[in-house]
Amino acid sequence: MAITSRTQKRGTQREGGTLSGPQQEPKPPFPRQHLEKPGIESKLRPRPRYEAPNYKPAHKLKDKVALITGGDSGIGRAVAVLFAREGADVAINYLAEEETDAQETKAAVEKHGRKCLTLPGDIRDSSFCGNLVEKTIRTLGKLDILVSNAAWQNHKDSILDITDKEFDRTFKTNVYAYFWLVKAALPHLKPGSAIIATSSETSFEGPEGLPDYSATKGAINTLTKSLAQRLMREGIRGNAVAPGPVWTPLNPSDEGNTPKDVAEFGSGEHAPPIQRPAQPEELAPAYVFLASETDSSYISGQVLRVMGGKTSGG
Repeated sequence: MAITSRTQKRGTQREGGTLSGPQQEPKPPFPRQHLEKPGIESKLRPRPRYEAPNYKPAHKLKDKVALITGGDSGIGRAVAVLFAREGADVAINYLAEEETDAQETKAAVEKHGRKCLTLPGDIRDSSFCGNLVEKTIRTLGKLDILVSNAAWQNHKDSILDITDKEFDRTFKTNVYAYFWLVKAALPHLKPGSAIIATSSETSFEGPEGLPDYSATKGAINTLTKSLAQRLMREGIRGNAVAPGPVWTPLNPSDEGNTPKDVAEFGSGEHAPPIQRPAQPEELAPAYVFLASETDSSYISGQVLRVMGGKTSGG
């Protein structure tokens, strides 16, 4: 199936899929497909774009150290790469099954002359979250930026279809891990440090097929706002980024999404005005902005919406 592109301005295609002009991003319909969980990015077509060829780094994170959960693929991979381009060393966490994706992220980070520490494991364990922070500091020397990005999601036809086990996994991955990571990181963070969580447009809209996932994203928003009140007095900023639809393995590996759903992802009645999903490279600059003390020293307790033109309160 052919992939069409939405072109905002003209650009010239270069070898390898990058552009010499403004970026043209893939637009639905995509190939009908479904990924087995946890979803390996290298199997997704078209491949998500994370290199941001038009981005101009400015040493905003020079010699900083960041820990990113879900850093093997999707938004986390794009954030790791842009952090590296801005001068940071990064540690990435992911599930063991995602090792091949993690190695691609590691190579992309190291291509920019920065270190990438790979830390596989399941963040649903509080002690493991503590170990992530400890290993990052022991290996990379310190911790300046925490990005809680990993997530679990499955659409359901009815709330009656959500088992206690599924509900628990969604909250443990999306909310508990954020809480545990912040608790482990705080004693090591200094003034100027930043905590960033990945929220979602679902936190404002509460789509009927994602009651548990939406609830976790709403919890992330409120937890971030609450944390920020205290952290700001210590010179530490806490914010969240709320994306709209993004072309990552998360939705194609959603057990409630059909191949047809994946093909139409980011389009239709409930789509953003731009009528396509974002590419990870379009989200990553928001994380750079919130991580950079130069850019966002007066910003804390905010949920930054990156939703393709959608507007929403909350």
